[in-house]
Amino acid sequence: MKRNVHEIIEKNVGLLTVLILVAISFGAMVQITPLMFQQQTMEPVEGLRPYTALELEGRDIYIREGCVGCHSQMIRPFRAETERYGHYSVAGESVWEHPFLWGSKRTGPDLARVGGRYSDAWHIAHLRNPRDVVPESNMPGFPWLLENKLTGEDTAQKMEVFRGFGVPYSDEDIAGAQAAVRGKTEMEALVAYLQSLGTHLK
Repeated sequence: MKRNVHEIIEKNVGLLTVLILVAISFGAMVQITPLMFQQQTMEPVEGLRPYTALELEGRDIYIREGCVGCHSQMIRPFRAETERYGHYSVAGESVWEHPFLWGSKRTGPDLARVGGRYSDAWHIAHLRNPRDVVPESNMPGFPWLLENKLTGEDTAQKMEVFRGFGVPYSDEDIAGAQAAVRGKTEMEALVAYLQSLGTHLK
């Protein structure tokens, strides 16, 4: 009895896998390709500036400590989100982010617009022991950030890499990077990074 094509595909795992990958790739291309030709997704929003050397180091600490695992940085265009967190996120805010830290899990609140919402002292107290300022918080404390000091040895090199991705760092920015962060605590760097989030969109 002659087998039909459907049965052949279902019983051949290798062929089925290849066809699934083709279907997924085609779907992804249909979703992504149009965005590459929309200027608003490729151009920075007005007023966007690159991270300072200290903010860049703070961003790396944010990644190292796993903050992105519990906090998103992308406000969706829904009323419930914009009323709580502020204006929804736009593509032009993230053109210089490498990698993107949008996240998808919110054990804690979204941080896309946290910059300027609290004082530096509040952030320091919160990061040292979150329950001192938010009694119901289940976030761990990060007291060692107050003790760890930055050397700035790799900061200029990081900025060079980002410049290769199109981030407009000047030679002066890179030349002064180590001096700008040397001796600062990791807490100062992380707070500087948090205070910069969401402050560029008018």
